[in-house]
Amino acid sequence: MNNLSEAYQKVHFAVMAIEASAKKQKISGQRMYQRLKQQDLIHKRLFRHYDLLHTQSLEWVTDDVIETLHNWEAENKQENL
Repeated sequence: MNNLSEAYQKVHFAVMAIEASAKKQKISGQRMYQRLKQQDLIHKRLFRHYDLLHTQSLEWVTDDVIETLHNWEAENKQENL
């Protein structure tokens, strides 16, 4: 697989995960993207672990993204106290 096609697949996967997570949380895709970006979760989780995550169901990935986001936000909140 060439680098361009691999990058496209990772971005496509991330977009699907972001939109599905936003829908489940009943927030806009833009708001979910902002929250994930603030935690650098898109790169540190979705892109870095793409090889493992893309083999899971969208529902599983959605739950994982939401749980990870909540955990990382809570950790960062504690660190900033």
